[in-house]
Amino acid sequence: MDTADILKKVRQIEIQTNKLVSETFAGEYLSAFKGQGIEFAEVREYNPGDDIRAIDWNVTARTGVPYIKKYNEERELTLIIACDVSASLKFGSTDKLKQEAAAELTALFAFSALKNSDKVGLMLFSDQIELFVPPKKGKKHILRLIREVVAFEPKSRGTDIGLCLETLSKVVKRQGILILISDFLAPVDAFSKPFKLAAKKFDLIPVVLKDKLEEKAPRLNVCLEVTDPETGEEDVISLASGELDGELAAYQARHGAELRALFNPYKIESITVDTAQSPADPVISYFKRRAKKLRK
Repeated sequence: MDTADILKKVRQIEIQTNKLVSETFAGEYLSAFKGQGIEFAEVREYNPGDDIRAIDWNVTARTGVPYIKKYNEERELTLIIACDVSASLKFGSTDKLKQEAAAELTALFAFSALKNSDKVGLMLFSDQIELFVPPKKGKKHILRLIREVVAFEPKSRGTDIGLCLETLSKVVKRQGILILISDFLAPVDAFSKPFKLAAKKFDLIPVVLKDKLEEKAPRLNVCLEVTDPETGEEDVISLASGELDGELAAYQARHGAELRALFNPYKIESITVDTAQSPADPVISYFKRRAKKLRK
């Protein structure tokens, strides 16, 4: 992809995302992600219906009139987007690669954070740390993050989610929100320990990218030579018998159960995004569910 194509793609994502964020996302994001604490704002006279627990007894005793303390939420959050750039994200059976879906998701989260004055950082990882951009504010910064996800050419092809999480736990000092975007095809036990540690530090949200061809192969009277994009391992498979469907279904069921077993103890809800759909729909649904839980 040359520079002109990259800029065109980034601009296209910016236009699509800005419209969504302006109309829906920014408000849903604000409802879903609360600030880290509160800060004192002022004291004012007590009004009927105010929470009596907020009464400032020192000022009340001094003036003889009931006063309450008012606080503002410390709204500024730090959002880190950790995005898998391994070779498996170059896959796509529709007109959209997983990598493109990842770029759209990065834009949705980043522009939502921008609208709410939150800082955004980015980590790109394969089986090594390919890039880390520290959290900052500003539209120019956000566009740079999108450009990196769209056009980045990783040095390596494999995946090491554990290394990504270990590194972020060390380099990001402040607690914040961690959006982890990957197809999560790596064995779960390979990253379960660092995942558990990261879940204790961050508000961790896994975004699982899926492609329909990974769950059900087309029924064709052909044999295919296939190569694992990350390991380079080659094999020949037949699509005629439908046997592959059973293997795919069994793998997806087993792997999905392993992921849920990892997420559930920390009350972590993942977001599943199919490359055949708009990533906006599952993300908005997640925001609404999360906001509803916070209101309870």
